[in-house]
Amino acid sequence: MTPIVYTPTVGLACQQFSHIYRRPRGLFISYPQRDKIAEILRNRPHRDVAVTVVTDGERILGLGDQGVGGLGIPIGKLSLYSLIGGIAPERTLPIILDVGTNNQERLNDPEYLGWRHERITGDEYFDFVDQFIQAVKQEFPETYLLQWEDFAGKHARPLLEKYHDQLLTFNDDIQGTAAVVLSCAIAGTNVSGKKLGDQDIVFFGAGSAAIGVADYLLAEMKANGLSEQDARSKFYFVNRKDVLHTGRTDLTPEQRSYAQPLEKVKNWPKTDKGNTGLADVIGQINAGALIGLSTLGGAFTEDIVREMARKTDRPLIFPLSNPTANSEANAEDLIRWTDGRALVASGSPFAPVEFNGKKMTIAQCNNVFIFPAVGLGVMASRSRRVTDAMMIAAGRALSKHSPVFQDQTAALLPPLQSLRDIARDIAFAVGREAQDAGVAPMVNSDDEFRQQIADAQWSPSYPAPADH
Repeated sequence: MTPIVYTPTVGLACQQFSHIYRRPRGLFISYPQRDKIAEILRNRPHRDVAVTVVTDGERILGLGDQGVGGLGIPIGKLSLYSLIGGIAPERTLPIILDVGTNNQERLNDPEYLGWRHERITGDEYFDFVDQFIQAVKQEFPETYLLQWEDFAGKHARPLLEKYHDQLLTFNDDIQGTAAVVLSCAIAGTNVSGKKLGDQDIVFFGAGSAAIGVADYLLAEMKANGLSEQDARSKFYFVNRKDVLHTGRTDLTPEQRSYAQPLEKVKNWPKTDKGNTGLADVIGQINAGALIGLSTLGGAFTEDIVREMARKTDRPLIFPLSNPTANSEANAEDLIRWTDGRALVASGSPFAPVEFNGKKMTIAQCNNVFIFPAVGLGVMASRSRRVTDAMMIAAGRALSKHSPVFQDQTAALLPPLQSLRDIARDIAFAVGREAQDAGVAPMVNSDDEFRQQIADAQWSPSYPAPADH
């Protein structure tokens, strides 16, 4: 079912949402109704809600602003919470914050279901979101989980930083993505024989998701003994303008924390526009990992990949942008250009690749490996907060199930069919970290806590028909 409720089909569903709408799914909370948010929440169809996925529809996959059509994403995500995490469907609630849209095609569509207005911005936007959060805190219990999804970079991190200590919440694009990439990186470095902190890591794309991934990789390097300064020196970010360096004045505080010293890069080769591009960076360093979160399809060219593979025996190459048209590279090309040596994880699904008589499965570096299990873990542990340490624990737990530990040509991530069982192990790691951090009640026995997790995981079991 995942190709239907998730990438890539869900992107088309969001684009066509107003045309295929047949019955109510989720809550529409529109800016003109901002004084009635608590009343709208009270009108939810099921009272006992455990998990909400909320979006404002501005950054849907690589498709951009889809307005209220973005509700397709929370619907799909929550289906996976039920399928994998075992959250009963009636305890899930998709929500769209309708703050308008700047998509002219949607505004011109006579069937568009949303508020026909350009997006509100600035203080108006943040005040509206705050009204929503205050209503949530009023109407739902402390153990209610709210997941932020597909918010634009200018809103995603500020909202997470403002509210992560106020309620049980996390941002899947920042923290969920980071946790699953961390898992792939841990598994991949075990195959390559190098520690994560022993190699340079290049990011193409420097938005909130990319910074979130770097933060978790940095935490793992520090946990393995590297100093903060030495760990940060391993990261090279390239966006559409240039490599991130200290001479740039257009960087956010988060980007600046990963900027390389200007003195280090000022004499590197430049593009025709006078900037240092991705190919120039790869040419100057021995990159062990290349991670794409740029939405620029085909950005990992043959020359770039071959240069990386020339200097690194088992390069980690993760083209994570989706949908498929936005992927930085095709998986088959990556395998061919590296003579089968690349360890690949992609954001979009790719078919297995035949190389030298062997079929190589390509891991889809997909948040579905993380967020349903996190939901199960926080619900089973009765956690009051979601911390970065809990998400990192999820990534580490997932990495232990990587098939590459049995076969070095296997995928970096386990098959989807095993995820429901794996989710219980991830939930255990998440819950134990929550207990150790004091944000969940302590359960002394591992067996007792595992039983709590199993009891919390709803299953779509049907009673056998009665004999007649």
